[in-house]
Order: sequence, then structure tokens, then C-alpha cells
Amino acid sequence: MDKPLFETLLRLGDGTLILSQRLSEWCGHGPVLEEDLALTNTALDLLGQARMWLTLAGEVEGAGRDEDALAYLRHAHEFRNPVLVERPNGHYGDTLARQFFFDVWHYFLLQRLAQSADARVAAIAAKSLKEVTYHVRRSSDLVVRLGDGTDESHARMQDAIDDAWRYTGELFVDDAVDRDVAGRGIGCELAALRGPWLAHVREVLAEATLAMPDEAEAGHAALQGGRQGRHTEALSYVLAEMQSLPRAYPGAVW
Repeated sequence: MDKPLFETLLRLGDGTLILSQRLSEWCGHGPVLEEDLALTNTALDLLGQARMWLTLAGEVEGAGRDEDALAYLRHAHEFRNPVLVERPNGHYGDTLARQFFFDVWHYFLLQRLAQSADARVAAIAAKSLKEVTYHVRRSSDLVVRLGDGTDESHARMQDAIDDAWRYTGELFVDDAVDRDVAGRGIGCELAALRGPWLAHVREVLAEATLAMPDEAEAGHAALQGGRQGRHTEALSYVLAEMQSLPRAYPGAVW
């Protein structure tokens, strides 16, 4: 088994899977009907991407685990999603800040992966990039609308940006797995994404009349480690809900 590739695919699949699950919690609870539908559609996009990454991960592992087994039958410490995406939804501004930071990072990551030396990775990335291009445009526009809206929406959006910012540092920290797949042309080094990510974030926050957080605040080591299996208790609550049915009825089929 190609262990670094398997780990990389889990990281890609788990990130989109857990964020999809978080967004699905808004279904029926969105602030307005249009946003309720938009959040649900984004969740479905991410779920579809998670299925492709985890299916490929199962094939690379060669142990007979499919996308369902990887999604529903692993424990929290076996998940490889960044801590950012497991954070609770909070109010709508909190959800939007989390989504905005992830979307911009996801876009630049998929751009690189679409050029992967592994044709399977490149194909999934290229397909996903079409959806994520819309995700970035949508979340960026909404940050501007709320940041440059009323005094209350501005204050709430600023607080949400400041809070989510602390969890963004992990998105750009490379480890041995990242360096291995990047060296083989399969993946990319995450540190290279920080420049374009910061440029886009800075531009959007300026248009939204929101203050750019201190860059040093994004690198707190205690808020990192999700991609290596070190999570907050929030992930356990996500998994308890997401995995309850297949764990209660193992092997059940429709």
C-alpha cells in the first residue's frame, strides 16, 4: 500500500465529509429560505467530493474498505480532517467565516491537485474545482454583504472572522506525508498555498470593511493536529450523530 497517498486521500475526504455534515445541520434552520437551500447544496457538493476521495482511498488501501466503511466505521482519532471544519456551527456568521476560509484554501489546493501526476487524483480535483469555484464566490460575497451591512452584522462577522482565524494555521503546515506526495508530483506542499490564500482573504475582508486578523494568531500549535488525528471533542459529537445508524445496524442494506 502507498501509505502517504492513502493518508493524503483520507485528509481530502475527511475534510469535505466533516464540513458537509456540519453544513447539513443547518437544513431547515437557515436564516432565510435561499440560504437554507444554498447551504444544503454546498453540503451535497462536499459530500460528493468526499465520496470520490474516500472511494479512491479504499482502493489504494486494498483492505476491502469502501467509502461507507471509511466514513462510518472509523473512530475520531482515525479521522484526518483539519480542526477548522469540525468546529460547531455557532451563529450564521460563524458558519460563514469557517466556510470562507476553507473555501479559499480548498480552491487553491484543488488547482494544484488538478495537475497531479496521479491521473485519478487530477480527475477528482478537476471535477471538484468546478463546484468549489462557486463556493468561493458565494462565501466571499456573503462575507462582504454581512461585513459591510448593519452595525450588528459587521460586529458579528468580525467576531466570527477573529474566532475562525485561529484554526487556519493548520491548513498550511506540511508534514512528512505532504512532502512525500509533493515530491512525487502527486500532491503539493501546503505552505505554497498561504500566499494566494492570504491575498484573496485580505482583498475580501477589505471590501467587507473587516479588519484582517494578526497573521501570528493563525499559527497556535494547540489548534492544529487534526490532519494527524488529534481533534477537539467537537468531532466526537459530529461522528456520534453521523455514524449512529450504521453502528446500530452493522451491515444493514436498504
